[in-house]
Amino acid sequence: MSGFVSFVGSGPGDPDLLTVKAVKRLKAAEAVLFDDLSAGPILELAGPGAELVAVGKRAGRPSPKQDHVSRLLVDYAQAGMKVVRLKSGDPGIFGRLEEEITALREAGIPFEIVPGVTSASAAAAAAGIPLTRRLEARRVQFVTGHDVTGALPEGLNLAALADGKATTVVFMPKRTFARLAEMLLAAGLPGETPALLAENVSHPDQRLTRATVATLAETLAGADPRAAGLILYGPLAE
Repeated sequence: MSGFVSFVGSGPGDPDLLTVKAVKRLKAAEAVLFDDLSAGPILELAGPGAELVAVGKRAGRPSPKQDHVSRLLVDYAQAGMKVVRLKSGDPGIFGRLEEEITALREAGIPFEIVPGVTSASAAAAAAGIPLTRRLEARRVQFVTGHDVTGALPEGLNLAALADGKATTVVFMPKRTFARLAEMLLAAGLPGETPALLAENVSHPDQRLTRATVATLAETLAGADPRAAGLILYGPLAE
């Protein structure tokens, strides 16, 4: 007998930012496989009999391999259970959703995707700024700050990332932003372009650091490497 998997976006961590559908799926779940950033108060919404399984990945810490996480999803679903795969932010944004969907499809297991508030939107809201503004920030672009090895990804579209009329959000940026900033300045992005480092967005220890692209690398030297963060830069990041 096959169960069912719901990929649920937990948002940046504040339970109040969960969607109604996300809460319903958590309450009905028999097993919840959760990311590290989805732990805490959000898990209190799971049904009293739900099995809670930590499968999160954090830079610099021992983490389960992706194949193992995908295998767990298949195993729980094949046991006939209602499974919630609780992912931080939105499941479809740098959340390895595709690998897990592929595993379920190959096993013939049905699933759904429940979107969540991405940390990019939450960070902008916390800073009191929009992500777009007519004429000044004509588009938004998301990019990851590291590849599977933890290094800055190769083949970046620097012309696009150095567009001073775009709001750019860099996910998982702390280890590589200094190098990225060098490349952006060489590609023509003004060093005084406003930048915002948002850490632990929506949590009690949230911290917003306003700087410029040129100075943020120095600011990051004193940042807490354990705190989840992302960087926004562009005309609205001030």
